[in-house]
Amino acid sequence: MIGREHEMPLARQAAILILGRSGLHCRLRPVAPADLAVMRRIGELHLDYPFTGGRMLRDLLCGEGIAIGRQRVATMMKRMGIEAIYRRPNTSKPEPGHKIYSYLLRKLAVERPNQVRAMDIGVPQQAA
Repeated sequence: MIGREHEMPLARQAAILILGRSGLHCRLRPVAPADLAVMRRIGELHLDYPFTGGRMLRDLLCGEGIAIGRQRVATMMKRMGIEAIYRRPNTSKPEPGHKIYSYLLRKLAVERPNQVRAMDIGVPQQAA
């Protein structure tokens, strides 16, 4: 990647790689061996239970005797690039049976102030 001993200046290397020069001078801190062991266990648990999030992983780790908090588990998951797999709500589909109202102002050219007024009237739900 970036070579400090290379004959090309660091600024030019950063420009070629489309990196900011401010990030060249910060050194990444090494991860502690204890954290690596926990991250390895999180990875193993994630392979066994891919639907588990930070809270359930915390509970599984605490059950194994590893005292760790939910935020720390979430930070490690983010660092490892893993996330829980679950079905997200599909909110883009309209509910069957709901009436679709046409937009009456589509072909109207609004040319002066106060020509068009809009209001949202909530339709009451029918009692079941």
